[in-house]
Amino acid sequence: MSPETKSPIWNIPNILTLMRIAAIPLLAVLLLSPSKDAGFWAAALFAVASVTDWLDGYLARRMGIVTIFGKFLDPIADKLIVMAALIMILPFGRVPAWMVLVILGREIIITGLRGIASAEGIVIPASNLGKFKTIFQIVAILGLLLHYDYHWFFGIDNPYLYVNMHNIGIFYLWVATVITIWSGIDYLAKFTRVIAK
Repeated sequence: MSPETKSPIWNIPNILTLMRIAAIPLLAVLLLSPSKDAGFWAAALFAVASVTDWLDGYLARRMGIVTIFGKFLDPIADKLIVMAALIMILPFGRVPAWMVLVILGREIIITGLRGIASAEGIVIPASNLGKFKTIFQIVAILGLLLHYDYHWFFGIDNPYLYVNMHNIGIFYLWVATVITIWSGIDYLAKFTRVIAK
């Protein structure tokens, strides 16, 4: 029996993962409104969820309680909350639909390929491209959720001290989309080479 199967499902890392999934409906409700306040609180919730993504993995390794359940659920939770955020802001015109389609399509394809590889007993290690993709997606989504102009110093009304969060979000979304495509092709190439052996 592998060490993974000996750890109980109900542990702190897995609970954090489940909390991230539970946050998705609240995020969706907040994003029913395009207002600045709703976007701010949605961004705050998304930021907290993103921190728990790092925290649950760290705790699982540190506490030696990595479970098959956690390894399966954690990446799904990440994909769900990213896609929920992007889909919910689509009606507001904050994000190009084709970018959402590319990101969603990549995740579905790679998840399917991972499932096939796993069924064959093959493990294809994730590359650093996937980590960079996730980082840029998180930064992009935070910018797109905030969307409006924010000034650097509260109480100072100066047009030169404002930053447009939407523009920042779109910039990082372009970077994330390029890395999404790149990492998808990279994984597909690895998958093809391994399966062909």
